[in-house]
Amino acid sequence: MPKRDMISWSSVITMYTQNGVYDESLSLFAELRRSCKEGEGPNEFVLASVVSCCGRLGSSVKGEELHCFVVKAGFDQFVYVGTSLIDFYSKGGDVGSARRVFDGLEVKSTATWTAIIAACVNVGKSEISLQLLRNMLETDVAPDNYVVSSILGACSSLEYIKGGKEIHCYVLRRGAEMDVTVSNVLIDFYMKCGKVRTARSVFDRMKVKNAISWTTMISGYMQNSSDWEAIGMFRDLNSLGWMLDRFACSSVLISCGSVEDLELGRQVHAYTVKANVDSDEYVKNSLIDMYAKCNSFGDARKVFDIMGDHDVISYNAVIEGCLTQNRLYEAFDLFAEMRENLIPPSLLTFVSLLGASASLCSLELSKQLHGLTIKFGFSADMFVCSILVDVYSKCLSIGDARQVFGEMNEKDIVVWNSMLFGYIQQCENEEALKLFLLLRQSLQKPNALTFVALIAASSNLVSLLHGLQFHNQIVKLGLDFDLHVTNALVDMYSKCVSLEEARKMFNSTIQRDIACWNSMISTYAQHGEAKEALNMFEKMIKDGLEPNNVTFVGVLSACSHVGLVKEGFRHFYSMTGYGIEPEMEHYVCMVSLLGRAGKLVEATEFIETMPIPPAAIVWRSLLSACREAGHIDLGKYAASMAISIDPKDSGSYILLSNIFASKGMWINVKKLREKMDSSGVVKEKGCSWIDINNEVHLFIARDRSHHQTDLIYSFLELLIRNMKGIGYVHEDNTFSNE
Repeated sequence: MPKRDMISWSSVITMYTQNGVYDESLSLFAELRRSCKEGEGPNEFVLASVVSCCGRLGSSVKGEELHCFVVKAGFDQFVYVGTSLIDFYSKGGDVGSARRVFDGLEVKSTATWTAIIAACVNVGKSEISLQLLRNMLETDVAPDNYVVSSILGACSSLEYIKGGKEIHCYVLRRGAEMDVTVSNVLIDFYMKCGKVRTARSVFDRMKVKNAISWTTMISGYMQNSSDWEAIGMFRDLNSLGWMLDRFACSSVLISCGSVEDLELGRQVHAYTVKANVDSDEYVKNSLIDMYAKCNSFGDARKVFDIMGDHDVISYNAVIEGCLTQNRLYEAFDLFAEMRENLIPPSLLTFVSLLGASASLCSLELSKQLHGLTIKFGFSADMFVCSILVDVYSKCLSIGDARQVFGEMNEKDIVVWNSMLFGYIQQCENEEALKLFLLLRQSLQKPNALTFVALIAASSNLVSLLHGLQFHNQIVKLGLDFDLHVTNALVDMYSKCVSLEEARKMFNSTIQRDIACWNSMISTYAQHGEAKEALNMFEKMIKDGLEPNNVTFVGVLSACSHVGLVKEGFRHFYSMTGYGIEPEMEHYVCMVSLLGRAGKLVEATEFIETMPIPPAAIVWRSLLSACREAGHIDLGKYAASMAISIDPKDSGSYILLSNIFASKGMWINVKKLREKMDSSGVVKEKGCSWIDINNEVHLFIARDRSHHQTDLIYSFLELLIRNMKGIGYVHEDNTFSNE
């Protein structure tokens, strides 16, 4: 070309830019600038093209140099150039500079508005992008489908249903809903906001649908737990001859797992092979998840093992599968393998494994996982902290739970509840009540679970005043219809007031689940009302509720309290008819039943013929019966068996000592005490508490730490003298005053 004019330069540079040859475009621009005479220079089209190249290449330095050149050359008010600069800064994540360029433009085109709105959406500034759209609608510039789609995406991320509906109305007015891209984004928006029916309505009105339309519907159904609808749409699509992509296949597989339909899951697996997407990572991970949830862990492991390269998602899926099948140690083996392969664990990895360590009650393992959450930057996550509080509580390490809780900068109600239940699990009920005061100061709103914990603390402390206060708050917050709360209140009133109050609470409950019935049956049993407890059990059966293992603990306890031996054995043997295998608590109840009835030999034979190894508590139940009956030989035998199983528990020593003391066998008492000392067995100090003016005071045996100790002990001595004066005889044994 003998002579190049500006049109020639512009055409070639634009052509290179449009075809993605960005370096060549910038080289030509540099040559253009060198060849220009004084007073000449590139036009706005050339500048717009080369600024766009800088954005595509991520060359911030060149782009900013060009911006300076644009301002000096007086092109900063040209719409093409301004729009390219906005796009350039947007691609570099510098939305502030993009906004300054936008605000500086006197004239703005649709492309200009589109560029700045897209810039805000891309960096998550959804609210600003919505405001920009409102500003745009006040001008003569009409948003195009790209802008509409971008804004709907912003509404989806914010779950801003009102804003999305406004845009939908605008779309309907201008007839843009006919556009398949806009319709697909509308479906996605409504699905993410949980408006499944509205999404389906948009889908059904579409005259033209593409693969994205179907995939968005199937994925949306799955995300909203409408699994059968997702499966139904998969079948519809398949019957029309459409081929699903990997995302739709993954969603359908997850839905198959959720409904635990193994046969259908296998059919979808076969379909993925036919569609040639079975080698996709998303599909493989969904296959693992589906097979694990359908209790076909062998297939899940097979898919995992044949995978070429494992990632964190596939490891998480198979680890979760192990936990579903209670293969806890295998899950930790996979985690070790994961670390050997240098695959960084995700938040979900730790959530799953911490739950497993809680099930194992392994403090050491929990501490190791805690350390790893710190190493990988998850220790500040609120969900992880909540689980750690729960894990440490279950591992009997309330100090660690308290430390995790105290170090949290932000706490939601889930974390507060975890700490409350942690205190209650460790019988630190006073601390639970103190924590509630801090919760109120934090302005967090308590939920039903919070009050379940607080009512349980009140029950354990036998504090009616606290229980009534919490009941009043429950009514004010409208939580009195929650079944868990009702069950807790029944238990509280039975312990703190009377059986009649508990009965009133039960009768006022409209909907009763198995836990509600169990609470009332146990309440009757604790008050020795065996007939009422058994009548309640019969009513529950007539109402069509299936009893569970807790139900039978209450029924058998009721029989035990009043010596209904035949009735107790009838219910005990009926458990298998309900598909319930007797557990250790049930065997304890049966031994107690026989013991209270004076059938100590039969109780011993019952223990010795148990189908499962008896725990120490079973033998202690017999030992307690021997203490009441004063049976020395059988008591010694029961104590020796209990101690052999649990040598560090002081309860067996104390019960046997009481038997010796009741018979005046002081040498035996002394020897037993010496054996405890040599074995390192320490008797847990007895404690009592009293509620005075809504403040709980705790007292430990021989404790002198209270600020009114002298007054308390002098009053106690007065009480003892008065008791002796009316015939009280102290039961003398070496452990009674400790």
